[in-house]
Amino acid sequence: MLSQHLPILLVVVPLLAAPIIVLLRRSFPSWLVATLASIATLAIALPLLARAVSEGVISYAIGNWPPPLGIEYRVDAANAFVAFIVSLIGVFVMPYCRRGVSSEVRAEEHYLFYAMMMLCLSGLLGILLTGDAFNLFVFLEISSLATYVLIAMGRDRRALVASYQYLLMGTIGATLYVIGIGLLYLQTGTLNLADLAVRLPAMGDPRATLAALAFITVGISLKIALFPLHLWLPNAYAYSPSAVSAFLAATATKVSIYVLMRYFFTIFGETVVFDARYTGVILLALSLAAMFIPAVVAIFQTDVKRLLAYSSVSQIGYITLGISLHSVGGLTAAVAHLFNHALTKGGMFLVLGGVVFRLGGSALDRMAGLGRTMPIASFAFVIGGLSLIGIPGTAGFVSKWYLVTAAMAEGQWWLAGAVMLSSLLAVIYVWRFVEVAYFREPPAGHPPAGEAPLSLLLPALAMIVACVWFGLDASWSGNMARAAAEALAGGWK
Repeated sequence: MLSQHLPILLVVVPLLAAPIIVLLRRSFPSWLVATLASIATLAIALPLLARAVSEGVISYAIGNWPPPLGIEYRVDAANAFVAFIVSLIGVFVMPYCRRGVSSEVRAEEHYLFYAMMMLCLSGLLGILLTGDAFNLFVFLEISSLATYVLIAMGRDRRALVASYQYLLMGTIGATLYVIGIGLLYLQTGTLNLADLAVRLPAMGDPRATLAALAFITVGISLKIALFPLHLWLPNAYAYSPSAVSAFLAATATKVSIYVLMRYFFTIFGETVVFDARYTGVILLALSLAAMFIPAVVAIFQTDVKRLLAYSSVSQIGYITLGISLHSVGGLTAAVAHLFNHALTKGGMFLVLGGVVFRLGGSALDRMAGLGRTMPIASFAFVIGGLSLIGIPGTAGFVSKWYLVTAAMAEGQWWLAGAVMLSSLLAVIYVWRFVEVAYFREPPAGHPPAGEAPLSLLLPALAMIVACVWFGLDASWSGNMARAAAEALAGGWK
C-alpha cells in the first residue's frame, strides 16, 4: 500500500522535483512544479503525523535491509510534527515566490532558485526522518549547500559575502558533527540512532561519549545559530531574497533544534547530558544571553530585515531555555515555540517582502508613513510583532506561557521573570517600526502608495492569521507539542 511508503515519499517528492525543474529551465513551469511538490509534501506529512501520533514509532527500512544493518527512516510524533511544520511553511512560501522571486532574483536564475528550494526542502525533511547518524549528515549537507546558493542569489552584492560566511560556519559545524558521530561509531560500532541509544548506556568509558556529545552539541549549535555562534545569521537573512529569509527563519534553525533535542533526550539520554554535568547550566546561561543581548542589538538596527534576524537569534534562546529545563514541560514549551515562531517570523518576513517589493528596500527610514500607504501590510506586521512580544491572543503568548509554567514547575521562578523582562525588549524594537510607520510623514519622493500584489500579500496574511488562530485556540498545537515532547523524552521504543 502507498501509505506504507509515506516516510520515503516525503523526502523523494521534492528531491525528484529538483532535476525536473533543471530540465524545464523556464520560470513559470519551474515554479509550478515546485509548488505542486510542496503541496504534495504537506499532503504526505499530514497522514504521516496522524499515524505517528496514533500508532507510535514507524520504522521504514530502505531497500528492505533490516536495521541496524541498513539505513532506516524512523518516525514518531516529534519528527513527524516538525516535518509537518516544514511542509506547511513550504506551502505558504512557494505561492509567494512566483512574484517575489521575479523582483529579487535575476531572470536567468529563476529555475535554479526553484531547484535549490526543492533540494533544501528535501534535505530538511531527510534530516528529520532518517534514523541513521551519517545519513543525517548527508541530508544536512544537501540542505546547507542549497541554502548557500539561495542566499547568494540576492541582488545585493553583500549576499555573496553573507553566503560565504554561512558556508564557512556551516562547514565548521558539519565537521564537528562528523567528528562526533565518528567517535560514537568507534565506540559502539553502529550509526543507527535507535541502536546507538541502546548501546551507549552499556559503554564502560564515559570520556569518549562525553567528547562525542561535545562535538555534536557545538556542531549543531552552529546550525541553530545559538548565541554566540550566530554571527552568520543576520547577514544571511538580511541580504537573501525575502522568500529565502522567510523559509530559512521558519524551518532551517528549527530542524537543527530538533536534531539537538533528539541527541540530548533520545540518543545520549537525559542522565548523560544533564545529570552531574554542566550541560544544563551552560545551555541555560547561553539561552538567557540569547534572550537579552541580540534583542538589545535588534533595537539599534536601521534595516528591518536585520532587526528580524537578531530577533530570531533572541527567540531561539526561548526554545533552548525550554530544553535546558530537561523536563517534559520544558520540552513542550520548546516544541510549541518552535511551531509558533515558525509561523510568526515566516509571516513577518513575507509581509516585509511585500513592502520591499513596493519600496525597493528594507531600510527603516523608507517605511515612514507606511501605515497610510500600505495599511494592511503594516497592520499584519504589527500583529506579528505582538506575537514576538507574547501578547495574549497571539501564538507567541501560548509558547511563552508554556515556558513560564514549565519554569515554575521546576521551582525556577526567576526564569519566569527573565522571560517577561526579555519580552519588554521585543516591545521596544517592535515599537520602532510602529513609530516610523504610523507617526512619521512619508519622505519626499516616496514611491507610489498601494499594497503589494495579492500573490505576495495573501500568503503573508495567511501566516499572520495562523498566528492569531493558534493564539486563540492552542488545543491542537499544544497537544502536538506535548506528544512530541513525550516522544523525545520517552525514546524510540
